[in-house]
Formats: sequence, structure tokens, C-alpha cells
Amino acid sequence: MKQVVQNYKSGELALLDVPVPGCKPGGVLVRSAYSLISTGTEMMKVSEAGMSMVGKARSRPDQVAKVAQSVATNGLPATYRKVMGKLDSYTPLGYSLCGVVEQVGAGIDDVKAGDLVACAGNEHALHAELNWVPKNLYAPVPDGLAPQHAAFGTVGSIAMQGVRQGEPQLGEVALVIGLGLIGQLVVQLLAASGVRVVGADPDPKRCELAEQLGAAACGDPSSTAVETAVAALTDGHGVDQVYLAAGGGSNQPVELAARLCRDRGRVVDIGKCRLDLPWNAYYEKELDVRFSRSYGPGRYDPEYELQGRDYPIGYVRWTERRNLACFLDLAARGRVDVEPLISHVADFDDAVGTYQRLKDGDLKAVAVLFRYPGHTEETAEATETAAPVVTVPAVRSGGTSSAPARRTGAVRVAFVGAGNYATSMLLPHLAGREGVELSTVVTTTALSAANAKRKFGFAGATTDLDAVLGDKSVDAVFVVTRHSSHAELTRKALEAGKAVFVEKPLALTEEELAGVLATVAETGNDRLQVGFNRRFAPLLQEAKERFGARTGPASLRYLINAGRLQHGSWYLQQGTEGSRFAGEGGHFIDTASWLLGADPVSVYATAPAGNKDLQVVLRYPDGSTAAISYVTTGAASYPKETLDLVADGKVLRLDDFVRASVFADGGVGRRRWVSSRLPKARDKGQNAELASFVKAVRTGGPMPVPLRSLAATTAATLAVRAGLSSGVPVTLAEAR
Repeated sequence: MKQVVQNYKSGELALLDVPVPGCKPGGVLVRSAYSLISTGTEMMKVSEAGMSMVGKARSRPDQVAKVAQSVATNGLPATYRKVMGKLDSYTPLGYSLCGVVEQVGAGIDDVKAGDLVACAGNEHALHAELNWVPKNLYAPVPDGLAPQHAAFGTVGSIAMQGVRQGEPQLGEVALVIGLGLIGQLVVQLLAASGVRVVGADPDPKRCELAEQLGAAACGDPSSTAVETAVAALTDGHGVDQVYLAAGGGSNQPVELAARLCRDRGRVVDIGKCRLDLPWNAYYEKELDVRFSRSYGPGRYDPEYELQGRDYPIGYVRWTERRNLACFLDLAARGRVDVEPLISHVADFDDAVGTYQRLKDGDLKAVAVLFRYPGHTEETAEATETAAPVVTVPAVRSGGTSSAPARRTGAVRVAFVGAGNYATSMLLPHLAGREGVELSTVVTTTALSAANAKRKFGFAGATTDLDAVLGDKSVDAVFVVTRHSSHAELTRKALEAGKAVFVEKPLALTEEELAGVLATVAETGNDRLQVGFNRRFAPLLQEAKERFGARTGPASLRYLINAGRLQHGSWYLQQGTEGSRFAGEGGHFIDTASWLLGADPVSVYATAPAGNKDLQVVLRYPDGSTAAISYVTTGAASYPKETLDLVADGKVLRLDDFVRASVFADGGVGRRRWVSSRLPKARDKGQNAELASFVKAVRTGGPMPVPLRSLAATTAATLAVRAGLSSGVPVTLAEAR
């Protein structure tokens, strides 16, 4: 394999053929996709290598002291041979990359071959085609984060550790001196934390970039612009924190920090700059000077980095690896944007020439990436195209619904479809309900319409859908037909200005979902509800309330013992009506998302031959997961739905809407709540759901479930089919 190396004695850079590292226990072998050149740290090392011996000595007085000590201990000849031997050896470059796991060592169970990981360490994340990386120096890349962006993980961790040392608080003001790669990331992290940021750098282009990425104001530190901005933002008190992200031999950053920092403010040194602290200035303000050591706790500790011994989270919240994972998560969720920082992407074969252009000043850059063989732009684009992505259409409404807001009188309801579910689970809750008038039932056959009219008391029955949609006295339309017609009928009813209750699924394809939401945007009519009733079940609602708020990620397991379908069921007509899960799965995804308080960001689905038993894993923005087992081969005597939610030392258990319980370990011991066994039939929420829908139609208030949530659940249901076809996780990407 090839690796970038440097001879520190001669300054020579080379792309050297070296043996492939072995995959040792406690780590993984990673094939590089992209690695990042640190234009600060690495270029300083490259520049030092080109100096004379006297210049090297002046730039590294710490090493000169070690040499002097060695002379005193071992003598001049032995020391000379040792020093020359070390200088005249090839040393590696690089410490931040993203790649694909090629081999997993013994003791590693959190990643597998083929997984994308971000890697850190100046001995393990080198500019090389293959690297062995120990467990605590890599982190899995979240779904949806491009490998070239994940390659920023290490420098992002450095910036993050610096920000943590500053202990920023909401509403504070910070000054970042030096707007190179680290400084730009510090600006974004502070802005994401609710801190107003002023930047200082002599390069106007870097100042402009920092303002684009969240800084309130930036300017040349030698001008009055920075001082003026600080005074305006702090009422003349000075900034709460200063972050030194500059390099070089000037003492100006340290002096500027003292001048612009408030009394008892904090000064954090992240970069390697001159630190001749002006005693009077720092003493009079009692400034708190702090140092940020690289990527975070664990750095330079061989037991942590090499032996994989983690620090307990209760004692060390943010370690190297946790910082790395946190930065990747922020980048994946768009809280940090590294794309504007990429000045140049070079092929790895041109590594030596790229370094030379950077050194000579021909290539001016904030960040430069090496792209490795097999990861060209063409293959990257092909990978992105081939990778399964289901788009969640943007939800846009006109703001004011065209559906009439009912203030007085009964809500007039029309039903399109009067099959088994409509007549057994919906109409019994509406017939005779105060404030509801069953206006018209529409079916494709005259007899079924007549039967529904007679049984539930509809005022009229017809097979003419257009007549019902044109009836201005009808307030709401229920779409309870076969799955393949749901999207089209929903669009027609919305266009007619009706509030719509459509049974699941809302759509069978991405195109149908996009069409429904386009109709909402065009008409301004967002009065839409999908029949996801389980979130309205009284037993589950009480259990959720008993469970209470959570602070950490949750794990949810949902087993649906769906059972076998009878021969001839139209649910088996997958060609026209979609799969059984496509028709019913939205129930369970919606329930999981409601309990977790978010919409999923990725879906992984797998099934044995024939797709009879599905396993669906949903991942959520805060790291929570929901595993849904949808099985048809179980025993009919076993309960249909069982659910467990685990988080923060608590467990919520639901037993088929008959009994629920919550277990919790607290400071005063263990607590347990168990519902009484329901004496009657299971209540899965249809009655409460319909009451909420009718109320929203009558009052003109918000619909029971936000439209964005309905769209996200539908998209996640559709992603199951894409996941089964591809065999890999499907990203749920929001349309912009």
C-alpha cells in the first residue's frame, strides 16, 4: 500500500510503498476514503522539516532540552547517533480520516466489515491507504453524512474540546482569534450553542467565510473593527471567552485577548501560538487561562488509546471518542457545515505535489482533502445514487386552510367506502355522536351504500363521488377504501376544500406522498388526518404520562403477532394494494415515533425468504432506536401487540392494550405502576382519535397529528420496501 511520509532531516516528502498493517485485537483495519490535511498543524511540521538544523532547533526548544539531557546522560557521540538516526527516518503525516472497515479485530463488536467510520490519531489515522485503528479512536459515521465530511471528525473534536474548555453559556459573547480550519469550526460550534461570536483574522476571505457560518462580525485584529464589534455586543464589558486558534510567533493574539476579555473572563488556547502573557493585563482582570489538549480526555493515555479502556461516563462525560461521535452527529444533522471549508480535493497519488503547493503558497486553502483510489467523484456519485434514500417531502401549507372552520352546528361527514374496517371500527363511534351528522356514504356498489345508510343512519347513499365532493354542506370526508385509491381520493377531497380523514396508508409510493403534499401546498388546505389511532389509546397515553420525560436515548421493542391472512384476502394483492406491512406498518411506526417524540432518520429492514416475518429498525435523531418485529408465523393464541420502552432507568411495558406497567429506579428506591386489567374489549384509540378529529373540524383548531409527522411516518413505511430490496439502511432525507 501507499503512505505519505516525510524525512525530517532533509524535508523530503514521499509517497512510499509500505507493508499493509496487520489487524490486531482491539481495533479495526480501515481502508481510507478521504483524509484531511490539517493546514495548520501538518504544514507547520512540513515547514519545520525544510529548515536548517539551527532553524529546527530554534523552532523546537523542547526537543533541544531533551538532547542536552541525553548528552549529559549518554555522552555526545551516542546522543548524536541517536538524534541523527531519528531525524533521518521517515515519519508519517495525517491524523483525521474517514474510511471503510475492511477487517475487524478480536474484541470488537460495535462495527463490522463494510461499515463507514471516522478515525483519529497521528499514529492511526494517517495519510495511508490502510490504517489499523484502536477502538477508542474511531466512531461509526451516521447515516446520511458524506465520507468527505466525516473526514473532518478529528479536527472537529479538537475544536469541540476547546469550546468545552471555555464552558460557554447561552447568550454569552466570544472572540475567536484565528479563523483557519480550527477557528472556523469553533465559530460554528459556539453559534450552535447560542453564543454570539466575533472573529479576528487578517485574511478578509476567512473573515467573510466565518460570518457566513454564523459569526456576528469579523475583522482584522490590527484594525478597530473587532474592538468596535465587541463593544457593541457586550455593552463595553468585553467578551466572556476568548479562543486562541492562531499560530505563528506573534504575541498579538494574547495581548488582544487581554484587552477585549471582560473581568474574570476565560482565555482558551487551542492552537500553538506564542504565549508571553502580559502579567499586569491578565492579573488586573484575573483572567482564567486554560489549555485545550487535543481531541479530549484520553489523549496521550496509552491505556485509553491503545488498550481500549474507556473512562466511566459518570466521571468523564466527553472523551476523545465521545467528542468524535458528537461532532459527526452535529455534522449529520446539519448543525455544523464543513462543505464551505473544503478548498481543494486532491487525488492521493498527487499528495506530494499538493503539500508542495501548500508550502509554496500556490494553493491557499482552509481545508484540503485527499481522495483515495476507489473513491473518485464518479464512484462517490454512483454510490450516492445507488444508496437507498427515501425523500420526506417538504410540508408547505398556505397558512390558512380553505376548509371551513365550524363554530356552531353539527359537523357533516361523508364516508367514501363502507367496508369491514369502516363499519366495525369507525362508524360505531360516529353514529349517534353529539355534534356529528352522517351526511352521505359513497361506495362502488349500490347495495353496500344502502346497507351502510340503513345501519348507521346516513342521510343519503350514492355511488357518485363528485356529487359528494361538490356538496358544500359536507365538512369532512372519510376515505376508507382500498389502499391503492387513498392518495388520489385524499387529493380530490382536499382540492374540494374538505377536511380529510384517510385510513392508513396515506400513500403507497413516494410519488403519491409527494402529490398529496403538493395539493396541500397548492390549495392551502392542510386539514388532513391519517388513521394512526394507537397514539390515542387511553391506556398507552396514561403509561406514557407515568413514564415521564426522558433525558437520554431510548430503546423500543415492538412485537406485532399479525397472524396469517385468510386465503383470498385483498391484502394479498401486493401488485396493486402494496404489501401487508405497507398497509398496516404505519400504525406501529407512528406509535414508536410518538413515544420517542421525534421522526425517524433511517430505516433498516430485513426478512427471510418470502417476506413473511419482517424486522424493521428505526433510528432517531437523538440516537434512540425502535425495533419492530412484524411476524405472521406466530401462534394465534399469543397476544397481538406487545411493546417495551427502555430509557433512563425506566421501562414502559404494554401488553396488547389490556394492561400497561411502568418500572422505575429512583433516588428513593424502586417504583412500579400497573394499570388495572381492562374489563371490556381493547381500546386502541379509535374513539379518542375520532373525537379529536371532529373537534378540530368543528373549531378550526390544529389537526390531531402534525402534517409533518404524518408525512415522515408514511415515508418511513415506504422505506421498508426499499430496505428489503437493497439490504442496507435507508436514509430518510427531508426535501429542501
